[in-house]
Formats: sequence, structure tokens, C-alpha cells
Amino acid sequence: MVEVAPFRGILYNKDTVEKLDDVMSPPYDIISPEMQEQLYAKNKYNVVRLILGKILPGDNDKDNRYIRARKFLEEWLERKILVESENPSIYPYKIEYELDGNKKTMNGFFVLLKLDHDYRMVKAHERTLSKPKEDRLNLMRATKANLEPIELLYIDEKDEIRKLMDSCINEPEIDVVGYDGFRHRLWRIDDEKIVSRIKEKLSNEILFIADGHHRYQTAINYAKEVNVGENDPANYIMVVLANMFDEGLSILPTHRLIKKDINLDNIIEKAREYFDIETYNLSADNIKEKAKDILDSIKTDSEHKFFVYHKKGCYILTLKDTSIMDRLAPDRSKVWRNLDVSILHKTFLEKIMGINETNLEDHVKYTRDTIEALNVVDEEKFVMSIIMNPTKIEEIKAVAEAGEHMPQKSTYFLPKLLSGLVMRRI
Repeated sequence: MVEVAPFRGILYNKDTVEKLDDVMSPPYDIISPEMQEQLYAKNKYNVVRLILGKILPGDNDKDNRYIRARKFLEEWLERKILVESENPSIYPYKIEYELDGNKKTMNGFFVLLKLDHDYRMVKAHERTLSKPKEDRLNLMRATKANLEPIELLYIDEKDEIRKLMDSCINEPEIDVVGYDGFRHRLWRIDDEKIVSRIKEKLSNEILFIADGHHRYQTAINYAKEVNVGENDPANYIMVVLANMFDEGLSILPTHRLIKKDINLDNIIEKAREYFDIETYNLSADNIKEKAKDILDSIKTDSEHKFFVYHKKGCYILTLKDTSIMDRLAPDRSKVWRNLDVSILHKTFLEKIMGINETNLEDHVKYTRDTIEALNVVDEEKFVMSIIMNPTKIEEIKAVAEAGEHMPQKSTYFLPKLLSGLVMRRI
């Protein structure tokens, strides 16, 4: 059974913070060192000081980024920079953005979710890594707070929950433009009848983690560490729930950037065992047009296509037969074997290039930006880029339901949630 609950959210105080846009931040895991500096300079109360504080010379067990985050949180609450809601509430959340010339609005809401330690009702599709979990656990230990939400998807084909919330919201509590140029708006609902109806609607649902696998497992680890009871506050985590069928939800491809020294002719020749290969001549002069041509060239409803971009040549690779994956991954489910990312990793990376889980981090990096994938090859920062199609939402659902995990960096959901809108003390 899925159990959700309203909570006393912590929001920035509009009476003491002049411009709320300046205290917001991207999620911690996409903040570069350069962006961290920019956020620090933007406003002395920017939430980056809580979610991803600077590492300073001389840091030790008594003074470090986690301890400083706790002190900032306590100080900002005391000085009314941050204020805690009087009544337990849920917080409807809308993100307006544009993608490929189309205007979209994603609808979701902040709520507390009871942790499912065994992943029976909450399904994951990615493996977690030890270092990010250790980092987030240290932050949770120090602050005893949920400073950023994770995102999960529920299934509501009639969109009843969104319609119910929309019927009782007016002016937003927060209306800001984020780092991404997207408009982020937040409301508050504390009507017990509305909250009760939403809780009841979700009780029999299966939830799917979209973004935040590491933080979800970290919350479970923290709950076990402090040995909480079934209904203890530490056995709940702050999340944003969104409808899997929401038209404002987008999934972008994650392209592979290859650092390993290769002989392109040899690689392409070896690839003929698994792929039909077409040499592709890029005629566009403009890098933006090149990127569009490449994405258009591999669009497909049923085939598995990849684009190889190298300074010495460009190729479209189309998998000859999905039965190839039956031989290469017999222990995996059919849905896993049919994922583009699985096919790419088992055939092209592992069998052809000798890149597997043990040396993947040494030779492969990632980008969601097709233009960047081309530029880094042109500038000889990487040897080759492999341009991919996005994973489909139904594939994510099927893999999660099968209890399996996709290769790393298989999905990239858009829009990203903005950090700083709502926080929660455990």
C-alpha cells in the first residue's frame, strides 16, 4: 500500500528575501563547479549552501560542508529567511517550459511518501552507486532534513488528481524563473478533505522513481540507521509526484561520448556482425542543423538505430536482429534486451570496443545535448560520440516492474525539479 501525507513545508519568506528567483538552484547532481560559484555569488541565501556547499581547505569532522549546511538551515529559520508552514499541506507544482518549439506544462505536487524498504510498491529502474549515497547520507545526518525532493510517477489515466488540485488553487505561493529559463509555480493545499481524497486515490497505486534513485535509497539507509518505527517521520521522504501520462513530462536521450583510442575503420568493420551500417554525409553547415539532421536520421518507431559521429566519418547503425541480444544477455528479461541502451552497451561498447562495467567510467562520458556531443568531437576533446534515441516511458515502467535495472544514464527526465521551493525538517 502506498502511503502519502501532508507536511509542514519550509519555504523562503517573501517578506525577507527580495527576489525568490535568486535563492533557487538546480538539483545538486547537475551543479558544476562553475555553476556553484555563480549560485554562491547570486544571493547569500541561495539554497546551494544547503544542498551542495563548498568544500574548504581545513575541513574536518567538526567543520565541513554538511555541518555548515546544518548551521545555515538553523540560522535561516531563526532569522525568518525560511519559514515553516503552520498547517500540514501538500504543494501543487507546475513547470512551464518550451521544448523543440512546443510549449509544455508539467504538473506535479510535493507530498511526503512513506518509504518502501523492499521496493514492492515503489519501483526503481536504475542501480545506485556508493559515493553519491554516502554524500547524501552525510547531509541528511547533519541537517535532519529533506532539502530537495525526488520525483516519482503514478498512473492516473483520467488525470483525476491534477483536476482535483486545479479546482482549488488560485494565486501561487511562489512564482519564479529557474536557472533553466523555465517558469516554476507552487501552491499550498491544507484542506483535509482534498488531501484525504488524494491519499485514497494513491493508496493502491504503484509508483516509479523517475529522478532520485540515490536519495530514495539514502532515505531508507538513514531510517535503518536511526532505527525508526513504522510511522516515524524519518520513515517518510519528501517527493514530487507526477502523472506518468502528464503531457508536460519529457524524456531526453543521453548520448555517449567515447574517450578510448580507436581505429574507426576496424570498429565499423566489427560492428557489421550486429548492425546494418550506412555511411552518412552531413550536408548542413550550421551545428544546430547538423544536430537536427542526425536526430531525424535515427528516428524510428520499431528499429534500434544509433548514429556514430567521428571526425573521419559518420555512420547510422541499425540492429540486424533483436535475437542477437538473446544470445548476449540470456539472463535478462525481453524488455531489458530490447532497450536501446542495453543493445548499445552489450554489442557496440562491450563486444566491439571492449568497454564493460569495469572500465566504463574510464572511457565513456555522457551528455543530453546533441550539439555538445558534436562539438566535443570537433574540438578533439573526445574521439567519438554515439547519438541515441530517448528511452520510452513504457519501457521504463516495464523494466521497473520486472525488477531490473537499466545501464547507467539511460534516462533524462525534463523538466528538472527546482531546488529551494520546498524543504522539510524530519
